[in-house]
Amino acid sequence: MPIYQAPLRDYQFILSELLNVYQQTDLRGFDELDEDLTDAILQGVADFATKVMLPLNASGDIEGCKLVGGKVITPKGFKQAYKQYVEDGWATLTCDPEFGGQGLPEVIGTFATEMKSATNMAFAMYPGLTHGAYSAIHVHGSDALKQKYLAKLVSGEWTGTMNLTESHAGTDLALLRTKAIPAADGLFAISGEKIFISSGDHDLAENIVHLVLARLPDAPAGVKGISLFAVPKFLVNDDGSLGKANTLSATSLEHKMGIHGNSTCVMHFDSAIGELVGAAHQGLKAMFTMMNQARLGVGLQGLGVSDIAYQNALVYAKERIQGRALSGIKQPEQAADSLLVHGDIRRMLLSQKSFNEGTRALMGQQALWLDQAERHTAPAQAKQASALAALFTPIVKGFVTDQGFKACVDAQQVYGGHGYITEWGMEQFVRDSRIAMIYEGTNGVQALDLVGRKLLSDKGAALKIWSGMVRELIEQHSTNEDMKPYLAGLIDAAGDLEKATGFIVQSASKNPDIIGAASMAYMQLFGITALAWMWTRIAATSIAALEMGTEESQFYQAKLNTAKFFMTYWGSQTRSLRKQIEASSANIVEFTDSDF
Repeated sequence: MPIYQAPLRDYQFILSELLNVYQQTDLRGFDELDEDLTDAILQGVADFATKVMLPLNASGDIEGCKLVGGKVITPKGFKQAYKQYVEDGWATLTCDPEFGGQGLPEVIGTFATEMKSATNMAFAMYPGLTHGAYSAIHVHGSDALKQKYLAKLVSGEWTGTMNLTESHAGTDLALLRTKAIPAADGLFAISGEKIFISSGDHDLAENIVHLVLARLPDAPAGVKGISLFAVPKFLVNDDGSLGKANTLSATSLEHKMGIHGNSTCVMHFDSAIGELVGAAHQGLKAMFTMMNQARLGVGLQGLGVSDIAYQNALVYAKERIQGRALSGIKQPEQAADSLLVHGDIRRMLLSQKSFNEGTRALMGQQALWLDQAERHTAPAQAKQASALAALFTPIVKGFVTDQGFKACVDAQQVYGGHGYITEWGMEQFVRDSRIAMIYEGTNGVQALDLVGRKLLSDKGAALKIWSGMVRELIEQHSTNEDMKPYLAGLIDAAGDLEKATGFIVQSASKNPDIIGAASMAYMQLFGITALAWMWTRIAATSIAALEMGTEESQFYQAKLNTAKFFMTYWGSQTRSLRKQIEASSANIVEFTDSDF
């Protein structure tokens, strides 16, 4: 079975030294945080993840979910693990105290999610989707709807899903056909079929609250005519007890590449009773609250699975002996040297390590922006944080899952033939992480959102804010000789991003199709630049710690060495991505159908 060591020291570094979360005095609720409390919570999640979730990961993958007599049965051990998860209170961490939550900031919950995703991605999806459903109802639901559902969703006694996709309508939700017919007492009869519904049915909780997109009879055409409804598996009586079964069912389970321990269902709604969430015809606005929450969660899946794959590949590379170092024998007491002496093995492992640690810091920053948007006492600062979080959403979902999957493939490659064999766990990590590039909006859609909406629609307002932060960081450390290796990489990457941005803006004004042709390379370029920004900040923080004197000099020196590798290896890719955008975008557009 694969091993996992929760990166608790890295969390401490990011929270306390890099993001300074314990000094965020302008954020409501942050005054209740302290390092001891945070460390205890993250240690508790780490214990649950490694002792309860991880042992079920491989067995859950092999056994999978089963549909028996119209009911979904989860793999052996999942039901007991989920019961313990609820009893331990892990579902309540970042939820509103009014409904039984602990009210912790998103920046703490983010790292808890990473550990859960790393150790058992399929299991973690059940509470993950529930939290998204909670968020949508919490922000957009009526008081009556909140009182009916939120306490049970917060505790984890009930779970939640989101139902968007139909067999003919994936990304283009304007095509959806599910209907909502007004019924008595302000209720609605929901009819239609949804596919690819994660956690659509299971035996973990006594009720499941489905959030379903549907059309009212008077709905205008297109996405402006979509409404959102809360449709429970079992109807809820006035006293909060469960009533009769609603007229909905999981008609089949999808046969899929990975995440076998999660029930991906085809859901059929046959005049099922539902209640409106938010205003009529404004369903996408409410659903996007859940989807944006999910996109951060999916990015954390990309990071979490990448990290556990790296940890196991590193152990294997240290223990497996194969051949001799090109510079001469390194371990004469053995018949061969360890894999770690070989340059290409080191390249793959360092690529994974520098990606994982830089991305973890970026995820923390994204979560802090979300907290600032919700909790900052100054409206202007909250608005700016919200804009930055929106700008980076396609990065943390699209770029991170793209590169996280590639990191899993590299980890598998370190194992050679053993990486292809089930018992080592690597092939499951590759299969599981692959879905993260697809659901919650494919990464091509994320790239298009980044360029089409975040860059062009608001004339790059949020990008200008962030670019100013990058320039400020460069100027702040411009006279520090120790920072030169890191600043050089950031300056180059930021320059390439600026030039690529200018090219797209100019070209798109003449031919909008350029946006789609250039968007994927642009997202990768943006993502690498964002990580260069984080690694520069990490380097500055580490240099300061070493200058002050510390007993953990090895920790900080490793950060500096990894930052230097990132700048020389990852950072050098921005130039080719920029040239790719400038050279190939027009050719992609000009290719005729007959040329394919």
